[in-house]
Amino acid sequence: MAGKEAKGADGGAKGGSNKGKKKEVKKETGLGLTNKKDENFGEWYSEVVVSGEMIEYYDISGCYVLRPWAMSIWEIMQEFFDAEIKKMKIKNCYFPLFVSPGVLEKEKDHVEGFAPEVAWVTKSGKSDLEVPIAIRPTSETVMYPYYSKWIRGHRDLPLRLNQWCNVVRWEFSNPTPFIRSREFLWQEGHTAFATKEEADAEVLDILELYRRIYEEFLAVPVIKGKKSELEKFAGGLYTTTVEAFIPNTGRGIQGATSHCLGQNFAKMFEINFENEKGEKAMVWQNSWAYTTRTIGVMIMVHGDDKGLVLPPKVAATQVIVIPVPYKDADTQGILDACAATVKTLSESGIRAEADFRDNYSPGWKYSHWEMKGIPLRIEIGPKDLANKQVRVVRRDNSAKSDIPMDSLVEKVREVLDEIQQNLFSVAKQKKEACIKVVKTWEEFLEALSQKKLILAPWCDEEEVEKSVKERTKGEMGAVKTLCSPFDQPELPEGTLCFASGKPAKKWSYWGRSY
Repeated sequence: MAGKEAKGADGGAKGGSNKGKKKEVKKETGLGLTNKKDENFGEWYSEVVVSGEMIEYYDISGCYVLRPWAMSIWEIMQEFFDAEIKKMKIKNCYFPLFVSPGVLEKEKDHVEGFAPEVAWVTKSGKSDLEVPIAIRPTSETVMYPYYSKWIRGHRDLPLRLNQWCNVVRWEFSNPTPFIRSREFLWQEGHTAFATKEEADAEVLDILELYRRIYEEFLAVPVIKGKKSELEKFAGGLYTTTVEAFIPNTGRGIQGATSHCLGQNFAKMFEINFENEKGEKAMVWQNSWAYTTRTIGVMIMVHGDDKGLVLPPKVAATQVIVIPVPYKDADTQGILDACAATVKTLSESGIRAEADFRDNYSPGWKYSHWEMKGIPLRIEIGPKDLANKQVRVVRRDNSAKSDIPMDSLVEKVREVLDEIQQNLFSVAKQKKEACIKVVKTWEEFLEALSQKKLILAPWCDEEEVEKSVKERTKGEMGAVKTLCSPFDQPELPEGTLCFASGKPAKKWSYWGRSY
């Protein structure tokens, strides 16, 4: 059975058997990337997402086909997050994709924040619609009229709903697969509470789940913090975030956000309840979301010049088993050993497949699966068969070792754990090497030119933040606050803001961002 399953391990291979003959020279398999990550990051990324079979470009700009290799990562994260929110008594639901203009425009700050990105349906067949209909950019205004209907008294609270869906934001600037697209997948949670204390607690509980997705699953280090007033969610009270950083480009990237909406939407949508004292009160609300952007961040952080590098926890296939038969070798014995290896690993819960395609050489297969980022490769040749062992090769650092067949599962599990930990450790070291603490505007500009993640004392004034944006405008894009970290370094008395010279109130991370 293992052999049969494995024959279909990958049907999307490109190239012909004539390339396979050059098996001893990996670089000549015709599979390599033409761009280097350190030399041309943008082109490298565009190439790796296609060559690694994560996406296919679509005929509408900013829209992408998510291939099974990418969807499986999304499903693994979804399985984790969905189980965790259910433990918190949050229930799944589904609301329509379409929004009426009257509802969308009810919360003025909110609609102004999203207006440039809203896509509208204006026709049905050849006839114009009497009233155009918006496609959801997010679902606050879709859902809250019904919260108003469903919430009457304190016993109806808390109301905690989540939906897994797609949203459309008609981005016009620099669409990038996973990172910035016109349609993307996400989960969005929308909750209502009787008290601010309950809402505040949930904001942080959800943010911790987002940290776990990045750090424990995707092996990407993130900074937990709070967005500035200028950068917070339009119409919300405050926004918390997990921020990642891409050392190659010197840009921050918002990983996922958990917002406390306060009572603003409750006021607009009249979401009131009778409290235990019989008095009329307004609910406190949160909304929170993470998207398929998570996958793009993972690719940017871990990928290399050979292709994708997938952390074992999210890889659809954690181990690829490749037969390496030589002339006069017991080919059938090698194939049987590969099938048995896959069966043993699969039965122990390790996601393993074998590549039995006979029209490609082992060398071609090595390059192919390296491009797709599989964490661990197992090679079985005549010597391995004779010695009752397998050769394992790690994707993260190319380290090779031999494992006895009789301790296969235990050793493979150990190596996968080591790969997961190593990817996180290396990414953390790289990120921390990029952090630059500055105290003055001159130091700030110097750090910016070196693509650093800048930590600076700030007076926390909106006008100062706007002026930093204005003063740093250019081809690379303006600088903004990424977040004020929850983990605040000590701020000695008398410390001045790097940009205004006024007394500093907090430390904030600054940088260009995606």
